[in-house]
Amino acid sequence: AAAMAGEALSRVPDVQIDGSGVFKYVLLRVRGAGAPAKDVVRGHGWAEYHADLFERTAEELARHGLSCECLGGGRVSHRPQERKIHVYGYSVGFGRADHAVTTEKLKAEYPDYEITWADEGY
Repeated sequence: AAAMAGEALSRVPDVQIDGSGVFKYVLLRVRGAGAPAKDVVRGHGWAEYHADLFERTAEELARHGLSCECLGGGRVSHRPQERKIHVYGYSVGFGRADHAVTTEKLKAEYPDYEITWADEGY
């Protein structure tokens, strides 16, 4: 079971965010039975609330036998023309995500971008 969970976990993308704009994001810790956990970033403009991102992702993961917990949220400003991403703010429901962790994940996904974060702002 752990091997299957580990394989399912390895197929979960570390980062899924919209291609441009300002939108909410959540930092999630994804787990499989007996497998190590990993943190993933999800941010989309369709989400009215941080909980919408969490619930949809949790449903998707459950189909693969994985679970997740929300470590917090914030906002992402993605400006592809300038190759810039800025992470800031917090989630009222889940609290502030560790933006430093989120930024590291984004840098891995967007190595040629300037990626910054701040605890200020909403």
